[in-house]
Amino acid sequence: MTSTRPDRSTRLTVAQALVRFLAAQYTERDGVRQRLIGATWGIFGHGNVAGLGQALVEYGDAMPFHQGRNEQSMVHAAVGYARQSNRLSTHAVTTSIGPGATNLVTGAALATVNHLPVLLLPGDTFATRVADPVLQQLEVPYAGDVSVNDSLRPVSRWFDRVTRPEALIPAALQAVRVLTDPVETGAVTLALPQDVQAEAWDWPEEFFAERTWTVRRPGADPAELAAAVRAIRSARRPLLVAGGGVHHSRAEDALAEFAAATGIPVASTQAGKGSLRHDHPQDVGGIGHTGTATADELARTADLVIGVGTRYTDFTTASNTLFQGDGVRFLNLNIASYDGHKLAGLPLVADARSGLEALTGELARDGHRVADAYVAEYGEDKERWEQRVDACFEAEETDVRPTQTQVLGALDALADESDVVINAAGSLPGDLHKLWRARSRDQYHLEYGYSCMGYEIPAAIGVKLAAPERNVWALVGDGTYLMMPTEIVTAVQEGIAIKILLVQNHGYASIGGLSESVGGERFGTAYRYTAGDGTFTGAPLPVDLAANVASLGMRVLRAKTVRELREALAEARAADTPTCVYVETETADTVSGPPPAQAWWDVPVAETATRPSAVKARELYERHVSTRRRHL
Repeated sequence: MTSTRPDRSTRLTVAQALVRFLAAQYTERDGVRQRLIGATWGIFGHGNVAGLGQALVEYGDAMPFHQGRNEQSMVHAAVGYARQSNRLSTHAVTTSIGPGATNLVTGAALATVNHLPVLLLPGDTFATRVADPVLQQLEVPYAGDVSVNDSLRPVSRWFDRVTRPEALIPAALQAVRVLTDPVETGAVTLALPQDVQAEAWDWPEEFFAERTWTVRRPGADPAELAAAVRAIRSARRPLLVAGGGVHHSRAEDALAEFAAATGIPVASTQAGKGSLRHDHPQDVGGIGHTGTATADELARTADLVIGVGTRYTDFTTASNTLFQGDGVRFLNLNIASYDGHKLAGLPLVADARSGLEALTGELARDGHRVADAYVAEYGEDKERWEQRVDACFEAEETDVRPTQTQVLGALDALADESDVVINAAGSLPGDLHKLWRARSRDQYHLEYGYSCMGYEIPAAIGVKLAAPERNVWALVGDGTYLMMPTEIVTAVQEGIAIKILLVQNHGYASIGGLSESVGGERFGTAYRYTAGDGTFTGAPLPVDLAANVASLGMRVLRAKTVRELREALAEARAADTPTCVYVETETADTVSGPPPAQAWWDVPVAETATRPSAVKARELYERHVSTRRRHL
């Protein structure tokens, strides 16, 4: 293939040009500049080894590389890095064609659901089709231009297939535009046919010039701001719901100032927890199905709900049964217009920090503040909830097996502002949302937008790479561990000193409890031998997960009692090598010990059934459904 040489050009392969381009991209916000693509993760096969694999060798000094073990987990590591980096820096992930590419789908969906940037570079089949079909190629009878990479389209914020060398220029620029857009960001996919990756072209030098992409902070429209101020001034029982957008914007200080000045209580979603420190007077804890009694009671009587950077998922709204106040209205401060208009809310479309600062300034003109009686009411409720937390964490006997909440209590007593706690799925998220005492803006790292089992360990690696000075804990149940333990090998290989707290309760504890509540009788949720009737009700399986961790090269500390757990956690925290603390708690068919759900969650129950458990569950379901409210 020939091309007309520009006056200043460099002849490189497409893969080499892409690596050089990515190494020259930067972001800037609030005067702080950092590299956009901090490193590339990869597993090599025939779809990328001769292209991106060779390019990463060629330009190894410009692009750090991490060797992964599972393509999905590589995306999780990149997402963990991006979240810890406030979405201003991320990683790229390269795979071969076929199963390597399709393994990206779950990670891509997680990134896009959570609005976190990650660049996916899957190999693709031959653009020239000289060898057709190639190994691992999916042949589609109705279309010649479809490959398995097209499965990434619905879970990507931007998708392009680079079928000619020169097409890389607009594709790469669009990819970076989306990665750095605070509204649009998520997974970005550039599908790269393996023949095109290795093809050379004469690239204009301008393509490789350093570019700095400003991550903007849009301010509020004056008319929207004025309407928002009027709504707050007229509210008697306002409640602010802090979502993940508070963290993405680094708006924690602005939120603290707003709350202190107005006295308005602040509840938090899973993504927003830590927006205020747990001991801030206006912090009332998690909200929704896994929230605190304090926050949920305030939600039921609120006349104005101020959502800041939240998507209002069904866990937050208790499937639209939580906000029951007469005439309750919503004011939604969000950088995305789509989220700003949810629940028929009054939109305040702006960056979270800019919007909060503007609201605080306007409300300060008349010293607006909620009534002292309201502050005293939620303050007293907060104290009562803290006593319940103490009771859950307390262990009167230290030579007995701990409950799951006592495990969290032991870690809570040890952690300080430098610790980061990571979790994503199972029964732990609910316990953490209710009970964990967040001490810093980024200590609490819960991936609950996609609630993806297997996220914790690779995400901990990504967080540790972004913040090597921090103590990073991956809290993992046995069900999640068995999904994706493979990146332990990467942590050992690179000496990434993450801490794993592995909790063994012999099954899917969260789904077991949900199954019981909806008439499913915990069917298929315990890790036990099968019985003669086809159920899993035999003895617990003799699975030794601690031995499995050790077999992957990680140091393991076994703890059988509360006392041993406390000692093991302290030893692991002081370690400068990857370390796992393994503890066995209650089995999956017993409760974990936290307070029960303070609000409902809609999981439809069988409308017809003969088993008494399902009939009773349906009766309860219909009572809850009757309280659902559409906010119009």
